[in-house]
Amino acid sequence: MMSKNNIRKKPELNERQNRFVDYYIQTTNATASAKNAGYSPKNAMQIGCELLRNPKIQIAIATRLAELESERIAKDKEVLEYITAVMRGETTEEVVMNIGTGKGLTRAEKVNAKVGAKERLKAAEMLAKVHGMFISKQEVEFNGSLPVVIRDDL
Repeated sequence: MMSKNNIRKKPELNERQNRFVDYYIQTTNATASAKNAGYSPKNAMQIGCELLRNPKIQIAIATRLAELESERIAKDKEVLEYITAVMRGETTEEVVMNIGTGKGLTRAEKVNAKVGAKERLKAAEMLAKVHGMFISKQEVEFNGSLPVVIRDDL
């Protein structure tokens, strides 16, 4: 396979090659992917191996894997939006509550509840840190002298 550094632009593949890439990413089985993509079942093993050696296929697989990886990782804006929603109490979490059933009996039940003050405070603190609101400034007084040494770089 080619490394991510070798990915330039998406290569143009025919329909069966595109299907092969899609199936290969799902299964990592070249023979099954070739069959599912519409290649001859009789020659699927050989065709699968040949396709994996094709530089265009290698680039397409690496590109699609990079796209999938990128989709799974939250971006800065998404993280900040989520933290803001928690701080504002706009999100819920699943909690277990004891529900009275009568005659002094209760049963546990999962319910969605708004996040509590503790979580909202933590979210506010995280946002404040991101925005540099907790940077402490210190003033230092110096009443002495500071020696300066100059060296000759001969």
